[in-house]
Amino acid sequence: MRTILLHGLGQTPESWRLLSEKFGAACPDLAAYLAGCEPTYDTLYRAFCAFACQSEEPLLLCGLSLGGILALQYAAEHPERVTGLILIAAPDRMPKGLLTLQDIIFRFMPEKAFAATGFCKRDFRSLTSSMRKLDFGGQLQKITCPTLVLCGERDKANQKSCRRLAESLPNAQFESVPGAGHEVNVDAGDWLADRMDRWLKQQGESLH
Repeated sequence: MRTILLHGLGQTPESWRLLSEKFGAACPDLAAYLAGCEPTYDTLYRAFCAFACQSEEPLLLCGLSLGGILALQYAAEHPERVTGLILIAAPDRMPKGLLTLQDIIFRFMPEKAFAATGFCKRDFRSLTSSMRKLDFGGQLQKITCPTLVLCGERDKANQKSCRRLAESLPNAQFESVPGAGHEVNVDAGDWLADRMDRWLKQQGESLH
């Protein structure tokens, strides 16, 4: 089984350093996938698919936010390839109202505020705008692998959608992460590493 950790928008593979070292996981740089390409979600997803399909082993996908959305779509479209999922702050459908509000805020932010995301301001806005119509509700029944859905207890914007996602997936459980905000892998890295380790042991042979 190969483990792939997918970071959120504005993060880098370094955001997963603790878990990547513990589990020997691959951590692709999502921003690099869009270098020189049209900055859209579809372009990013196709690049991730090409990366994931390089492995002949079954996949354990763990993703935060944007990374979780990529993992969710890949598992729905390639259920035979994915043996387990850990989805963190990943909605089953995009909150259009929140995205609209965020884009208004982004519009007035200085270019330098986007430097750490790996994108220029224009490309960052293009990517987030291209995600508005994403809705995986009709595909969730295809995902039958064991799934752990997590959300930081302070991430109020995603609590409801994460609980709904766990209830909609055939073989999922939801857990709130104590003291964590949206970036669970940063806010509660040690907790996440321990929880992931225990979950993997609980699942045992079902993940292989």
